[in-house]
Amino acid sequence: MAKRASIELVESGETKTPALRFGGEPFGFPKGLWPRSRSTNQPLQFICQVPVSSDLFPGAVDSVAYLFMNYGDDTEGTWEPDGGENAVIIVPRTDLTDSLTIGDAPRLYRMTKKWLGKELVPKPCCFAATLAFSEDPAFIPQENLMDMSDQETRAYREALQGNKLGGTPGFLQNDELPISAPWHLLLQLDSTRVPFWINFGDAGVGYAFINGTGAEGKFLWQCC
Repeated sequence: MAKRASIELVESGETKTPALRFGGEPFGFPKGLWPRSRSTNQPLQFICQVPVSSDLFPGAVDSVAYLFMNYGDDTEGTWEPDGGENAVIIVPRTDLTDSLTIGDAPRLYRMTKKWLGKELVPKPCCFAATLAFSEDPAFIPQENLMDMSDQETRAYREALQGNKLGGTPGFLQNDELPISAPWHLLLQLDSTRVPFWINFGDAGVGYAFINGTGAEGKFLWQCC
């Protein structure tokens, strides 16, 4: 079994702590580390910050992971862990700054109606989260799923769904582990279950991973 923390997003203002948060400005992030798109050299969009500790990720050193991805309707390369269009940057707690990091990248947004109008317009947003702890089934490689009944496979896949920290990845397509063992699923983010716009293709799910010590991170997404 793998410990997971299911995420319920709650709209909030920006907070000056390294707590789990989506959108707004990253807190504690050294500005010189802000990643850029390999294809355009423009700053990547900040998606979220995730505290990392051994409580949920055994063996990992206390740190904060920051997820970035290229912005817009063009998803070219954003699904690849080494495509240069996304980044998971991990900062040890001892290296955090004591302020929000104001960048010049696009902001995470949700679509809202204009006042007295019908047109939807983008509005920058920020979400905190509440966590509910439980356990996922242990990871079963795809080739082993072939030996299970349809009912067992369905139950396994359904148990892995949802937005969460930790736990077992619920891949939509083939197994895609960008980090060699030992690895941890850092974050699973379902684009159909979030109150903001993020482009993971057609009903896609994003997966961030860290290695056993939490020193290295990779991100990818899959879609239907």
